[in-house]
Amino acid sequence: MYLKIIIFVLLIGVIASLMSGLFFLFKDSEKPESRRTLHALGVRITLAAALLCTIFYGFYTGQLRLGTNAPWHGATSAQVPTDAAH
Repeated sequence: MYLKIIIFVLLIGVIASLMSGLFFLFKDSEKPESRRTLHALGVRITLAAALLCTIFYGFYTGQLRLGTNAPWHGATSAQVPTDAAH
């Protein structure tokens, strides 16, 4: 449960860092010496690497599974009505 919260927080952090990098890119377009865009994108790369490591850790430990815990997978063995009076 905590792993999914960590993944969600890291994903929000990546998106926020990407948006701040875009904001600094437009705001500092007249100042070529400004490095705020570079720093924001560096933070984004760090958060994205942490996100990937967290996801790989979840798969490795079995806390995350690919496609087996979706809500519609419980209905694979559902009873199909066999109506012979067609």
